Amino acid sequence: MLKNGDKERIYKMNRYKEAGVDVTAGYDLVNRIKPMVAATKRKGVMGGIGSFGGMFDLEELDYKHPVLVSGTDGVGTKLMIAQKMHKNDTVGIDCVAMCVNDVLAQGAEPLFFLDYIACGHNDPEKLADVVKGVAEGCKQSESALIGGETAEMPDMYEPHEYDLAGFSTGIAEKEDILSSSLAKAGDHLIALPSSGVHSNGFSLIRKILFKDHDVSLSDKPAELAGKTVGETLLTPTRIYVKAVLPLVKKHLVHGIAHITGGGFIENLPRIYGNDLQAVVNKGSWPVLPIFDYLKKLGDLDERDCYNTFNMGVGLVLAVSVENIAAVKEQLNRENEKFYEIGQLVARPEGEEKIVIK
Repeated sequence: MLKNGDKERIYKMNRYKEAGVDVTAGYDLVNRIKPMVAATKRKGVMGGIGSFGGMFDLEELDYKHPVLVSGTDGVGTKLMIAQKMHKNDTVGIDCVAMCVNDVLAQGAEPLFFLDYIACGHNDPEKLADVVKGVAEGCKQSESALIGGETAEMPDMYEPHEYDLAGFSTGIAEKEDILSSSLAKAGDHLIALPSSGVHSNGFSLIRKILFKDHDVSLSDKPAELAGKTVGETLLTPTRIYVKAVLPLVKKHLVHGIAHITGGGFIENLPRIYGNDLQAVVNKGSWPVLPIFDYLKKLGDLDERDCYNTFNMGVGLVLAVSVENIAAVKEQLNRENEKFYEIGQLVARPEGEEKIVIK
């Protein structure tokens, strides 16, 4: 038999549910994701989910002068594609990738990750799929998922809508941090391929496909070699930590550019000084079919493409001539494809910091 206090609590919970927030669904979601979170545990993690904050013991790691490096990002309107396709188990990989690749670009080892999901309605099965992707991204980057937040916000989002963002923290020895002062004239530019569009440029993509043209996500244009438009667009962002972190720890790279929003033109110049110019040779790497398709359909010029998309390159390394052989050997050991796409030169007066020719 229920006591008066129990009845009052149930009444209040029902009132909250009437307002659009189902706390029992939140409990259900937590129980579903606990095994996923546990699978990401790594050295240094303290406790598990359910506390007020995630904890990590830096003394467990062998760093002499540690500096923490943090990055935060989201998935953007790629989520709209996932929601239309009812496929929610890969966008979490994108979220982790966008954060940990940025942390890696500073020369840091990703340690732990936190996610934030905002939604109009907490569907535990669907949101557990989202977290499944986050956990997979954490495993690929050897990061621990130590916490997160799911906010059910009726009236702010439609019932089927959700947004996803994340936060990564990594660690580096102070003297090993990569900065724009390290790159030198003569450094070679080594590109690591992307898996596709990754997680940037989707507002333009959606305009080209769905506003300017009547393209369906299930369409299979000849350019995509049998794949659907939706399947191609949802290909998860690559995570480069396992392939590249050993190069950083061996001091074999002068800079790392994560090619995200702003494409080559915005991101590559961030890794070297104003006295240098990147000369990038078109044709030195394979441009993925999705970019040729978008360029043709959207009537985009070259600068539009290189200022928006990654054009088939997810990461660019600046490597001195004397370290080229060692870098190639390490990447081959990791079965990582790479392409020599150009080099850094002294910047001619009055010219831009990057030339693509």
